[in-house]
Amino acid sequence: MLQRLVRRHPGVQIDVFAPPWTEKLLRQMPEIHKVIPNPFSHGASSFSARRRLGMQLREAQYGQAVVLPNSWKSALVPYFANIPLRTGFIGEWRFGLLNDARHLNKDKLPLMVERFAALAAANGMELERPLPAPRLQVQAEQRAAVLAKFGLAPNKPIVVFCPGAEYGSAKRWPPHYYAELSQRLHAQGYAVWLIGSPKDKDVADKIVALGNQQVINLCGNTDLAEAIALMACADLVVSNDSGLMHIAAALNRPLLAIFGSSSPQFTPPLSERAQVLKLDLPCSPCFKRECPLGHFDCMLKLTPKEVARHIPAPAKHELGTLNQSGVTSPCP
Repeated sequence: MLQRLVRRHPGVQIDVFAPPWTEKLLRQMPEIHKVIPNPFSHGASSFSARRRLGMQLREAQYGQAVVLPNSWKSALVPYFANIPLRTGFIGEWRFGLLNDARHLNKDKLPLMVERFAALAAANGMELERPLPAPRLQVQAEQRAAVLAKFGLAPNKPIVVFCPGAEYGSAKRWPPHYYAELSQRLHAQGYAVWLIGSPKDKDVADKIVALGNQQVINLCGNTDLAEAIALMACADLVVSNDSGLMHIAAALNRPLLAIFGSSSPQFTPPLSERAQVLKLDLPCSPCFKRECPLGHFDCMLKLTPKEVARHIPAPAKHELGTLNQSGVTSPCP
């Protein structure tokens, strides 16, 4: 969406109103000029506070607001900011708050990325395909600083595991499967790093406890920017369907994306270097937080042996770096 907006409006200044935890990620998107932290917690209406904030933003004289969430609350700040063009999909109680309200045809735009990209075009315009792949940039000096901070020397091929998934346990490949896969990788000469949020630390600790003391467990120890820099070092990422999976794809890292209760038909990793690993079971995808049938077959039947079949033998290690175009190139 950002790439399409820049192409449609050369020289445009794009500011983003978003939750504070996304700020370091957004600052690595070259299209973004400024991040305005969203102080409102999820689900909070805060009508008066949203009105005050919107009125404070009037002096910026924005020409357009693109509202991505479908809630009426998300449309309040642009309305009170007197932004003349307020674009978004028709959602709950938003008539009047949006004056460029679009009807969403889910069959025509099945992917989330297609829906966002469509909002960058003029109303009524067909979505132009193919879509550009999202890309994140990590500078060599940024990566070197993070490696030094954590005392990491990437002298082996690196596999990054992202064993968490914020949505729920149904999206998480079991810890003992990650543990078994880690042992296979170490036998092949790989180093394994675990990356995730503090909420993923328990899962990561279980992986280490199951015979993987040599694993570098970074879950809960990095901020998002540091996690991105470390993932940029990876020769391979193995991830559940999660935010970090999409970051790995945007970093153009080789990726094994494990899907169970969710569907790659809606939010796939957007990279030609990604392989989606999924069992086509009658009960999947169910989009539930926990397995409603109690057997968890969509993950348990996707064994470490099967996932390991998709892992290449390690080649001579060259630490990759992203250049300005987002393409990897070797560095010392």
